Amino acid sequence: MPPSAPSTKAAYFADDSLRERLAQRYREVRAHSLALAAPLSPEDQCIQSMPDASPTKWHLAHSSWFFEAIVLQPFVVGYRPFDKRFAHLFNSYYESLGPRHPRPQRGLLTRPSLGEVHAFRAHVDAAVLSLIADVDAAAWESAAPLLVLGLNHEQQHQELMLTDILHALSCNPLLPAYQRAGPSSVPPTAELPAMRWLPMPGGVTPIGHTGEGFAFDNETPRHQVLLPPFRIADRLVTCGEYALFVADGGYQRPALWLSDGWAMVQAQGWQAPAYWISPGDTRAAAAEWQEFSLRGVRSLDTRAPVSHLSFYEAAAYAEWAGARLPTEFEWEAAYGTSAITQMIGEQWQWTRSSYDPYPGFRPLCGAASEYNGKFMVGQLVLRGGSSATPAGHSRGSYRNFFPPAARWQFSGLRLAKDA
Repeated sequence: MPPSAPSTKAAYFADDSLRERLAQRYREVRAHSLALAAPLSPEDQCIQSMPDASPTKWHLAHSSWFFEAIVLQPFVVGYRPFDKRFAHLFNSYYESLGPRHPRPQRGLLTRPSLGEVHAFRAHVDAAVLSLIADVDAAAWESAAPLLVLGLNHEQQHQELMLTDILHALSCNPLLPAYQRAGPSSVPPTAELPAMRWLPMPGGVTPIGHTGEGFAFDNETPRHQVLLPPFRIADRLVTCGEYALFVADGGYQRPALWLSDGWAMVQAQGWQAPAYWISPGDTRAAAAEWQEFSLRGVRSLDTRAPVSHLSFYEAAAYAEWAGARLPTEFEWEAAYGTSAITQMIGEQWQWTRSSYDPYPGFRPLCGAASEYNGKFMVGQLVLRGGSSATPAGHSRGSYRNFFPPAARWQFSGLRLAKDA
């Protein structure tokens, strides 16, 4: 039996014109993954700098395996996998789909070659486009939502391709750039307006996906939450503001930190956000703070939102600033509010909410049931979306999640206060 599809209006997927639109969308998303990998050498695409990150080549192959396992094999009669061994190499965490290569050892997969992975992608692309054009109406109604899930899944991996290669390149003493900056990358010099506190009335607030368009299962069901009145910052915390926390001894003051966070500071030697380069660092000597980015080493842009923070660092800064992090429900209630800025497209924003199921949550059936629900423990929710998030991928109900010590993502913070 094919895995059950995400709950979406049947009439929408019964629309014949959707096939053409979805085929075009498929081509665009798949091409974007290759474009993101294009600045990298074959050597770049094979490295794995830590267990939590994956090589670019693995991301390219895994997203193809996902379409093969979730869409093609269930819905294409007689489908022949490109290489049956790839299921073991490129399955991520789907227990129901068989054993897999250990995650911390993905960087050891020098074979298959990058060329073979590209051939794998082409094989899957041809099969998916053929399915879109030819599958019968009854099968299409079940396959199409899973195809949309696969596209959104690949977009998630597009962001991971950037976060993971940034971490890998940061481990190189040469600090090589993923892609060199153009003239427009010069930081602005104008003063940034002071942070404003926007009053929010609270009350009974609807939370979760509205039902229009795609959503992951963890955004459902829509339900009501009672919120006390609160205030939320109109913008994100900047690098310049965070630098004041660093200069004030923020990383040397245990009273500001959660217990587990202070233990991480001590164990890992944290002194600043993940990719900040301190004055005098021999790798890129300068008199002022610098930052390593996808475009290489650059002067710290004090106006830009601070990034690459763990939840612990975000919470410690909020404590130092006399504020707190918003809950994910406060963040969603404020989404779309007049005068609030930088909600999507700048940095993922840590919230004070643990990653838990919504009341009445039920995971999808079949293999897709393993997509989100089984990770609902030991994680914190981030909201918004970053500059690395593909355009149009995020939305107000989107729930990202990571362990509290994770700091290689494009993650920053927005402050909140009680009313």
